[in-house]
Amino acid sequence: MMEVLGAPQTHVGLKAMIKEVDEDDDGRLSFREFLLVYRKARAGELDEGSGLAQLAKLTEVDVDKVGVNGAKEFFEAKIQELSKGSKFENEIREEQEERKRQEEERALRKQQFLERAAIFK
Repeated sequence: MMEVLGAPQTHVGLKAMIKEVDEDDDGRLSFREFLLVYRKARAGELDEGSGLAQLAKLTEVDVDKVGVNGAKEFFEAKIQELSKGSKFENEIREEQEERKRQEEERALRKQQFLERAAIFK
């Protein structure tokens, strides 16, 4: 996600980001913990150079400046950006599944041929 937002992080950096807001220490971010990022950013509790501060800046919308419709458009644009990436991934997955299905069909036809050929031996 950070790479898509334009702020790629290392594996260690991502682990540190999660640890900073992971209140239940399960190694994952719940929605509540995700929102904690923005609460901490608003309170000034995030280090300026941290990945969480970058995340908050990249996804922050000042509703006072852009209004509710502006915020809506911002998040809709982000969703469209992310869905483009997932469409590409889905196409690749579909191609891989099609190749796998074709290979299985080929193996089945070969097996059937060998069974029929065995009759003539």
